[in-house]
Amino acid sequence: MARKRKPLPLIENLEIIDAGAEGKAIARTDERVVFVPFAAPGDVVDVQVYKKKRRFYEGRITQFHKKSEQRVEPQCSHFGLCGGCKWQHLDYKSQLAFKEKQVRDSLERIAKVPYGELLPIIGAEKIYHYRNKLEFTFSDRRWLTDYDPSKEEGGPEDTNGLGFHLPGMFDKILDIETCYLQADPSNAIRLAVKEYAINKGLTFYNVRHWEGFLRNLIIRTTGTGNLMVILVFRYDDTDVAELMQFLSDRFPEISSLMYVINEKRNDSITDREVHLFKGDPFIIEEMPSPLPGADPLRFKVGPLSFFQTNTLQAFKLYKAAFDFAGFTGNELVYDLYTGTGTIAAFVAKSVKRVVGIEYVDDAVEDAKANMALNGIDNVEFHAGDMAKLLDDDFFARHGRPDLVITDPPRAGMHDKVIRQLLKAAPPKIVYVSCNPATQARDIALLAEKYEVAKVQPVDMFPQTHHVENVVLLEVKE
Repeated sequence: MARKRKPLPLIENLEIIDAGAEGKAIARTDERVVFVPFAAPGDVVDVQVYKKKRRFYEGRITQFHKKSEQRVEPQCSHFGLCGGCKWQHLDYKSQLAFKEKQVRDSLERIAKVPYGELLPIIGAEKIYHYRNKLEFTFSDRRWLTDYDPSKEEGGPEDTNGLGFHLPGMFDKILDIETCYLQADPSNAIRLAVKEYAINKGLTFYNVRHWEGFLRNLIIRTTGTGNLMVILVFRYDDTDVAELMQFLSDRFPEISSLMYVINEKRNDSITDREVHLFKGDPFIIEEMPSPLPGADPLRFKVGPLSFFQTNTLQAFKLYKAAFDFAGFTGNELVYDLYTGTGTIAAFVAKSVKRVVGIEYVDDAVEDAKANMALNGIDNVEFHAGDMAKLLDDDFFARHGRPDLVITDPPRAGMHDKVIRQLLKAAPPKIVYVSCNPATQARDIALLAEKYEVAKVQPVDMFPQTHHVENVVLLEVKE
């Protein structure tokens, strides 16, 4: 006979003391850490535990006894269900303070090295409507909320939704009415597509059975007023052209209208052909030059191109890296994980030569086009696996760098790349990171030859726990 499982505890009058990883707040009880989503430091709450581990609990708030002074009213009606903006309930000043603390904690607890000046975090002027790209998912299994009319007797039976994945649920979509991350006409386009599809009886995708017509909707905007819309369908059909024409007629401001047929079981479209229905095959984004009086830098952004999703803050991030570098004009710079060459373009006119390295072939082609667009001729790009490409022979052929700028993905740099940097020993490394934890891990390895001279956190994603960080590493004397 199976032993009856002991019920998980309800913890009463628990004080929230800090903000923690993945946007969850932190409390302590019975020598255990308690992680509580959507709580704020200073809250006193009752928490129902739903996960118990040897060293920690995870729980949800069931009742407030005291609300923190750091709390504000979330602007979005989907707060608490959508996993995208977990800190909307915190005032922006507190968000910045916790992000800056996250950077400091990573350096002290993971890197465990002394560091020089930690500059105040650079906040965002726009804390809503700051994203230039959003991707929505169609589903015939939308999440039915407590106030959902389909739960009412005699209510609509439709369960189609167009929105975001619920955290931890690959097959459930939260249907979004208004999203405050991207400026209009983003919401209008999404709602119009959904209404058209339902009225026409078009089927929404079912990820469990890999069936349904409509899969994804991608919307990209720029500060120059360009607008790109990409619809992803599971198969080709006459309904494709009709829906695309509807969008073209309804939103004439769309400058790049495209579609993709993706019959695969996963949502990736990087290996699918992108069909141009109307307009240009790219949009143009601009970013100020770091040089006073210079023309803005221009970038072609294609349907599959990577570009920082917060253009205004990306300039501040790159400007911090630029200032840390302290260029004299004679440097050979290596730009690792160059992507579509945004950082390379940003620094090229202030140095002798730039060598950009990127593992995605298509990104390198985009980078070359961006250099041509800006009249830059002192940058060369190389595509390949960074850990294999960056070896002694590569340094011998292209020169030892005077400075390295590295902007790796969230996982950080490969051990082999770090070993090659230690061998090449450029006088300076400017490390740009979207994950202070993996950045701190890499800094601990680089500490064999380098010391942390300066640190600059930058908030790229208001209302979330994510923070970017720029670190200047200098060779030890």
